[in-house]
Amino acid sequence: MKILMVIPFFPPAFNYGGPVQVSYNLSKELVKNGHEVTVYTTDTLGQNGRIDKKNEIIDGIRVIRFRNLSNHLAFRFNIHLVPGLLFKSINEIEKFDIIHNFEYRTTLNLIIHHYAQKHDIPYILQAAGSVPRIMSKYRLKQLYDIFWGYTILKHAARVIASSQIEIQQYQSMGVIPGKINTIPNGINLAEFENLPHRGIFREKFGIDTDQNIILFLARIDKIKGLDLLVEAFANLFRHMRNTKLVIIGPDNGYLSIVRKKVNLLNISDSVLFFGPLYGQEKLSAYIDADVYILPSLYENFGITVMEALACGTPVIVTDRCGVAKFVDGHGAIVVPYDADLLGQAILNFLNLKIEERQALGNKGKLLVLEQFDWSKITKDIERIYFECISFK
Repeated sequence: MKILMVIPFFPPAFNYGGPVQVSYNLSKELVKNGHEVTVYTTDTLGQNGRIDKKNEIIDGIRVIRFRNLSNHLAFRFNIHLVPGLLFKSINEIEKFDIIHNFEYRTTLNLIIHHYAQKHDIPYILQAAGSVPRIMSKYRLKQLYDIFWGYTILKHAARVIASSQIEIQQYQSMGVIPGKINTIPNGINLAEFENLPHRGIFREKFGIDTDQNIILFLARIDKIKGLDLLVEAFANLFRHMRNTKLVIIGPDNGYLSIVRKKVNLLNISDSVLFFGPLYGQEKLSAYIDADVYILPSLYENFGITVMEALACGTPVIVTDRCGVAKFVDGHGAIVVPYDADLLGQAILNFLNLKIEERQALGNKGKLLVLEQFDWSKITKDIERIYFECISFK
């Protein structure tokens, strides 16, 4: 098959979170399976940076980056002005067998939808949790839906949901159940075959071996529930002072608020901020953590939970995370979105014997190895592609 992937951000723009990893890993697996994969994306690297290479091959994936006229609009409002995509679509789009769009309210989707309809090319939509009108920009999202969004959803051959939470979101927008396929996100298990030795992260950042590490590793964003975690940690710290809260991730405009709350709660000496870490440094953080916490207010899935489990690290997640249904009782403790309950869950976990913690982590690692490898998930997505093409 000749497959077109469409997403506003693509590696090395990993700071834009889960959809970047999902599209990249899926594309790699599809290439391995013999398909031709092209990615249409923008040159945005971050709020101010751009990616110089406009056309390149990454792991067999043909990547075409269109100049985004305003990184500010892209970062603040998810508005991508990419006139180059318009001209490219006119000349090239009809050669593809199927199109896979990532995210929902993007100008890229507007252009691609128009030409997909014109040339009768089926397209898949994987919104990656971007359907709800929550947190901010409600009016803009509502206007997008009225003028374009409902039509894009209606004409999609299929939509992909990664969890039960996202199924409900699609249905609330009028998508019929028969169009919704549930496929969880996966991880590239090859990245976890040669894990760093235990102790590297602690040694590098001066954390004693007798101190517990509570790890948060994700974008610093209001939606991730860091305010809840900081409050829970402050309550926990009264009972267990040999504990550090380690916060790792790129700032998505919320870091100053988190720092302010840490200072107000007088726990700044026990909360460590490291910014984003990648590769072996990121893995070493997972390995040395006693427990990984994803306290999200809203989370469509939660790839970082799978990464932690792949390292054998137990996790605690709120019931607002889509991944909770998959991992509950399998290396994970699921709690309601409540600071007191979260703090009690962390305290109970840290009071477990080392063997009990390790058993929990091993159980989670086994789950990931058996069910969440990208090679398995890609086969499910291929099946959807073939079905859409055959129904064309």
